[in-house]
Amino acid sequence: MMFKKINKTAWVSYVRLLKYCAPYKKRLILALLAMVVSALFGIAPPWLIKNVVDDVLIRKQMNILNLIAIGVVVLYMFKAVFGYAHMYLMTWVGQKVVIDIRLELYDHTQRLSLATLYSRRSGEFLSRITNDVATLQNILASVVVDFVVQGSTFIGIICFLFFINWKLTVATFTIIPLAVIVIDSASSKLRKVGTTIQERLAMVAAIAQEAVSSIRIVRSFATEEDEFDRFEAASKKHFSALMKGTQIRGVLEGLVEIILIFALAVILWLGGRDVIKGQLTAGELLAFLTYLGLLVQPIRILSRVVSNIQQGVASADRVFEILDEDNDVKMIDNPVMLSNMSGRVTFNDVWFRYGKNNWVLRGLDFEIVSGEKVAIVGGTGAGKSTLADLVMRFYDSQKGNIYIDGVNIKDLDLKTYRRQIGVVPQDPVLMKGTLAYNIGYGFPGVKDSDLVNAAKIAGIYDFIQTLRDKFDTEVGERGITLSGGQRQRIAIARAVVRDPKILIMDEATSSLDALVEQQVQEAMENAMEGRTSIVIAHRLSTIRNADRIIVLDDGKVAEQGKHEELIALEGHYYRLFNASNSEHNEEHDV
Repeated sequence: MMFKKINKTAWVSYVRLLKYCAPYKKRLILALLAMVVSALFGIAPPWLIKNVVDDVLIRKQMNILNLIAIGVVVLYMFKAVFGYAHMYLMTWVGQKVVIDIRLELYDHTQRLSLATLYSRRSGEFLSRITNDVATLQNILASVVVDFVVQGSTFIGIICFLFFINWKLTVATFTIIPLAVIVIDSASSKLRKVGTTIQERLAMVAAIAQEAVSSIRIVRSFATEEDEFDRFEAASKKHFSALMKGTQIRGVLEGLVEIILIFALAVILWLGGRDVIKGQLTAGELLAFLTYLGLLVQPIRILSRVVSNIQQGVASADRVFEILDEDNDVKMIDNPVMLSNMSGRVTFNDVWFRYGKNNWVLRGLDFEIVSGEKVAIVGGTGAGKSTLADLVMRFYDSQKGNIYIDGVNIKDLDLKTYRRQIGVVPQDPVLMKGTLAYNIGYGFPGVKDSDLVNAAKIAGIYDFIQTLRDKFDTEVGERGITLSGGQRQRIAIARAVVRDPKILIMDEATSSLDALVEQQVQEAMENAMEGRTSIVIAHRLSTIRNADRIIVLDDGKVAEQGKHEELIALEGHYYRLFNASNSEHNEEHDV
């Protein structure tokens, strides 16, 4: 019963996978026809052997020998032509489908909510996009080819067997069901092993990706050997699962072959008696035994097809698991295209939490008017970065609403909206490419004058001019060829090049030393000029000139006002400011 349940699930996944072939059905049909024709040409030679024995060797008919010799060559020529046709067509279809699935998976992954993306290691997503999708090529191309070719061969051979001697055929198929039972019992185990193999391979990829992306931390803490041990342990687990699957397949194929050879021996004994009695010709017996020998190959390959499907479907299930993930941030059917917004942001009784955890934000109520520079401050875990993520609509609030220019953020077209926002994160990630590519990232059709202007605002233009290739200078992955201050200025230039209406600075100077921080702060002041600006600050000395400061405490607005007003209150902000100044002075002294 368990196998039937698993088999039904595998069948559903496989049918879903085959639906991706629909756009290429013409080539697929031609490939299937070529497979059937190739299989039929492949099963004709044993019948010719019957004629060689009965007509040539026994009756001495030379003309039949000539025809048979020519016929064998012609048959295999046609078989080769149609074999090439189905191999090329199925590979073409299989690769096209794999590309389609990979693109769909990549696109869907890009659009998933941050909560979903952060719930798994990035290496797991990478493994599904690369390894699992690549595995699908096997069950879409080679499995289909094997199934159709060997299936057609199997049916054709059975027809010839019944035509030659139905009694011997019936006797044969009293033994064949044993092979089916063996295949059935092994298939459920193969599916489980296939899932384990892919999961452990994903873990290997995740550990490797994690170590490489964090190489500075690994080297700083001298944990190369520890990371190697983790990678080695994961690799051994994958190897163990892989070998277990190999053992099951090996036992399956071996048992099937033994059963079929046993059937061959029985038929040889029964058929030999019929030849002696004159009830069967020697040629017919030889042809029957040849067909029976040929029957081993399709059954053996079909048993392998079953195991490949079981393991391949495990990869399909992992791909479909991601494709079936709902995006928590949903778009309405006819979103508002706010193409020229002014930048007014309104929080109306906004509550937010991650999953079922405690509330991070509790009933936020405030408005940021167009062009206002507002600083968001508070202790660790107060909800500062979460507030910025909600403005970007990386998440949706569970209660209350956020309005942009009076329009509910949930009703906006996200692409149009986000392209009018500039973000400078705490750790600016630069893409592999030129400085021009990084500054103009996400801004199609950017002009050289826009790049120059943005670089000047960010205070990075003079530095770029000292480089040999200027804006065409290549930067390393994640910007490792630039200093922290230079990367931050590039990030500021990237944020302002599109002339955003809203600018978000998420602790953009917290990782810089005091001197560089002061230089970057000047660039930030230039960038925020005339724009609605939300500044999330760790060092409070950098936000004295803000039009308004909102103090968060335990997810609520504890205080808000100008710097001098909040200092005079001697409340939350006063204590945070003094603590920040003390920390800043200690760093400066050092």
